[in-house]
Amino acid sequence: MVLVASTTVAEVLLALKIAFLVLLYLFVLRVIRSAGRERRAPSQDSMILTPAAAAAAGLGPGSPRRKAVRLVVQRSPSLDEGGEFPLNSAPKTLGRGGQNDLVLSGDEFASARHARIEMRGDGPWVQDLDSTNGTYVNGARVVGAQRLGAGDVLRVGETDLVVEED
Repeated sequence: MVLVASTTVAEVLLALKIAFLVLLYLFVLRVIRSAGRERRAPSQDSMILTPAAAAAAGLGPGSPRRKAVRLVVQRSPSLDEGGEFPLNSAPKTLGRGGQNDLVLSGDEFASARHARIEMRGDGPWVQDLDSTNGTYVNGARVVGAQRLGAGDVLRVGETDLVVEED
């Protein structure tokens, strides 16, 4: 009787081993199929815009010509009044340090790296670079990035710059 019981246990274990191997085989087969589907799926690396969206973003043949934007010195202890600084696609940094694009060496209230101005699709944007005294547009302190418009007065330290567009 003991021999019959051990044979039954051995058969049950064999059946469980076979069932486990079948399930493992089905799992591996499913993983391989899923990987094959993902490889054949189209890539999402590009973004397609409608013509209206492209025109709104300033792209395409019907896009308007970008206006020339410049900063004009209104008042400054270190720059000549009326001095002009054109803004183009390259970001410009302002501050007292010599590594800046617009150096305000005589402005004691400007930080070494005070602010950054960059051109985007919709115009110039200014961002304070954690300066001690802050950056102001039309008397309001800049928090994060802020868009500049024609006629806006940008204050960095004791320097006032007016935004002009052609």
